[in-house]
Amino acid sequence: MSPVPALVGILALALGLWGLRELAREGHGGTRSRDGRVVRRGRALPRGLAEDPFGVGERIRRAGLTRSVSVRAVLMLKAFGAVLGGLVGSLSAAALPGRLAPLVLLGSAAGAFFLPDLLLVRAGRRRHRGIVAALPDVLDLLAVSVATGRGLAGSLVDLAGSGRGPLVEELASVGEDMAWGSGQAAALKALQARVGGPEIASFCSTLERSRRLGSPLADQLRRQSSTLRQDQRRAIEEEAARAAPKIQLVIALILVPSVLLLIVAALVANADSLLNPAGAVD
Repeated sequence: MSPVPALVGILALALGLWGLRELAREGHGGTRSRDGRVVRRGRALPRGLAEDPFGVGERIRRAGLTRSVSVRAVLMLKAFGAVLGGLVGSLSAAALPGRLAPLVLLGSAAGAFFLPDLLLVRAGRRRHRGIVAALPDVLDLLAVSVATGRGLAGSLVDLAGSGRGPLVEELASVGEDMAWGSGQAAALKALQARVGGPEIASFCSTLERSRRLGSPLADQLRRQSSTLRQDQRRAIEEEAARAAPKIQLVIALILVPSVLLLIVAALVANADSLLNPAGAVD
């Protein structure tokens, strides 16, 4: 029997385990209140993103797909994937030993079931990295707008016309909330809950500190922008430093053995002439 179904089943099992690991790292994004209860992060979800037992709506929101993807569509995709994974696993189980077949069958269904969640989690992390990377430039633009005497809410709304990206959309949403009567503290708290991360928390703290103490906001935004760029530069340097041992490991484990195999193959091909040079001359 062809080993392809067995390989597909094992791959589905590995995908299911990988999805479980990613979901465990992603968590539920909740915060604990003063009474110890876990509260979902972010503001109320729009219609179609109501709370669900699998947390799909939260992942869709973090991935920035609330306008194009619905919870119902993802749940239907998960159900279809589980059925399809079970069918693939049943075909693969016939080529495996009896004890391994149920595990592969379960892993195939679980891997296909968690695949949409895995894709949403990865999209959310990619979006968050983009937000953090764009934050220094957006802070500079906001500092210029605030320095001209424009209010914070208007400056945040104006960002929508000066750039694109998830961070600009989030800040423009904060400006709209403030313009429609929501307090600055509540709007910034909602932003921090939706996006998360120490960078956004520091940004919100800077805005709140300037509002309470009346300190110049433009100078603080410029200092924070400079600090963020230094942190990003340091992170890139550290990542480059960690990449060097990995490159050396690849060279030691793959490139060097491949060159040695070529040398051994040449020696084996010419073994007769090397061991019996006199016979080669005759």
